[in-house]
Amino acid sequence: MKLWSDSWINGERIPAKYAAGRLDAAGGVGFSDNVNPHLAWSEIPAGTRSLALICHDFDVPSRGDDVNRADREVPADLPRVDFFHWVMVDLPATLGRIAEGEFSRGFTPRGKSGPATLHGARHGLNDYTGWFADDAERSGDYFGYDGPFPPFNDSLVHHYVFTLYALSVARAPVEGSFTGPQVRQAIYPHVLAEATHSGTYTLNRRLLG
Repeated sequence: MKLWSDSWINGERIPAKYAAGRLDAAGGVGFSDNVNPHLAWSEIPAGTRSLALICHDFDVPSRGDDVNRADREVPADLPRVDFFHWVMVDLPATLGRIAEGEFSRGFTPRGKSGPATLHGARHGLNDYTGWFADDAERSGDYFGYDGPFPPFNDSLVHHYVFTLYALSVARAPVEGSFTGPQVRQAIYPHVLAEATHSGTYTLNRRLLG
């Protein structure tokens, strides 16, 4: 199975239009265009009845003590955890692509609606749900795609991995407001094949040169 994107070359920097956060002219950071990237795939194995898509960042700081502090950087040796940016199941096995901007254009305070979405698929909650849980202006259930917005002071460039799974079931065995870890666990016995496309992103001006 193959997965690719016309939005950026595999492994290279993700353009800011596909991110939730970007650098601004005043020297700070702000919300970006948050457009979902184009994705396309081929060589789906025989017996595939549906597809699932997960995007996660595996470079997220495990503690928030130093996050977004102008007087310091998040240490590179700090243990890192996963942050899920897009969780989608029940994509038809006959579908061959996702168009740029088809699922997301702009950042929606309090989150996009879900779980029902296009093509009869279902969106899970991304991890901005937890990130904004204590924010009076932005708390809510964040379904669907919300792109990169790493700490502006992180000493690591973050890596974002889009993984497409070919499944032997027509409906993924998750219900309600499901999350990335729940989907990973639930679909594991039904995965026939998987493919990835990745990119990097940072808001640390030092790392950008």
